[in-house]
Amino acid sequence: MLKDLLYKVNIKSVTGNTSLTIKSLQTDSRKTTPGTCFIAIKGHSSDGHDFIEKAIEMGAIAIVCETMPSKITEGITYVSVLNSAVAAGIMSHHFYKEPSLKMKVVGVTGTNGKTTIATLLFKLYRGLGYKCGLISTVQNQITEEVISSTHTTPDAISLNSLLSKMVNEGCQFVFMECSSHAIDQHRIAGIEFSAAVFSNITHDHLDYHKTFDEYIRVKKSWFDGLSKNSIAISNADDKRGSVMLQITSAKKYFYSLKTLADFKGKILENGLTGLHMNVNDMEVYFKLIGEFNAYNLLAVFAVAICLGEEKNKVLQIMSTLTGAEGRFDYIISENEKLVGIVDYAHTPDALLNVLVTIKNLRQGEKKIITVVGCGGNRDTTKRPLMAEVACQYSDKVILTSDNPRYEDPQEILKQMEVGVNVVTRKKCITIADRREAIKTAVSLSDKEDIILVAGKGHEKYQEIKGVKYEFDDKKVLDEMFELLEK
Repeated sequence: MLKDLLYKVNIKSVTGNTSLTIKSLQTDSRKTTPGTCFIAIKGHSSDGHDFIEKAIEMGAIAIVCETMPSKITEGITYVSVLNSAVAAGIMSHHFYKEPSLKMKVVGVTGTNGKTTIATLLFKLYRGLGYKCGLISTVQNQITEEVISSTHTTPDAISLNSLLSKMVNEGCQFVFMECSSHAIDQHRIAGIEFSAAVFSNITHDHLDYHKTFDEYIRVKKSWFDGLSKNSIAISNADDKRGSVMLQITSAKKYFYSLKTLADFKGKILENGLTGLHMNVNDMEVYFKLIGEFNAYNLLAVFAVAICLGEEKNKVLQIMSTLTGAEGRFDYIISENEKLVGIVDYAHTPDALLNVLVTIKNLRQGEKKIITVVGCGGNRDTTKRPLMAEVACQYSDKVILTSDNPRYEDPQEILKQMEVGVNVVTRKKCITIADRREAIKTAVSLSDKEDIILVAGKGHEKYQEIKGVKYEFDDKKVLDEMFELLEK
């Protein structure tokens, strides 16, 4: 009934009967069917309040909104609430019979590492013998079943529907990314998290959040709202790692490579074949590469131990794990032994991490050739910084298109070129066509050089003027390796 769905929702006023049987919840008036409760949410591009009449025409019997419409239709129940987006989260959780209370849900937030941490946790817990769900940028997964992913975190109704399906399939654990957009838009409202992880925070998504302080505030708000039954795990080496957990009611834990912490790691060896680490006084070899992955591994270890798993068993399985697709994903050409690395790095900080890792791993004077672009309709301030980082840490740089979306690729490239100074200009060229850029990078390489293709990572398309074209960085790179060696 509607009144049951409204439990814990901050209600301002009610007009009509709340003892109604609700058949579905919708935030999109176009999907409304008879018996629906339509929730009018004020979004960034449209306002659900403008579609209340349309929803009623389509069969909605109840309306949840922040502002009551001027026209009240007889026989329709109207509920005015403080925040419709929060209401959508809470109501969805009730509608799908509170799925997060029937499994342990672990959320991961941060600028970098969300996908890798969530994916590694999913793989680890499956290795421990549990049935698990994964909600990530790359894909959603229920044990073996892979479900395509359109957002880092789905909308509140889709998310709870997915969690409910995971419950029905017998999942005991769910690991999910919690993006700043999702937190700000209250897509995860109503969900009870057993554990929440903070990886790091750097400048990103300022097209959405406008200021870095607001970006931090949004991330922190999630931890502020955790219950005392939750566990909060944070990166002590990030200068905002302790800030995130300042006023949380959850039990706090920290992981670190540099200082004393509950979960302490030390890199003993970092090579192209993996990491040799000391983790809480135990030596372990991991298949993942680079300092940033050392942090990701520590976060995974921390979650498993905090949730009661046995240390030796956890580390044994972790030593066998590979990372998420498009995250430091590498191939080696057969004859020339060229190393091709595909990485999702789409922020200056993430690109810096990858390039520093490559620089530390390369043998002798082998060249680092970087192919990098910036996405359209996203934060413009990072574009010159991306080019600057690429030029500083590479021997050759090719600036190219990423997913221009609705922007002119040439304009994006011009903005990137601002970050190329007089000294580094001679090592940098611009080729708008991404395929040609990758081809050129391979043709400029010599035996055992390293080619980094950054930006798109796991994405199997290029979006130009709103149209998605098939484009897989790793596949194209592999094709160019084969052409070279014919």
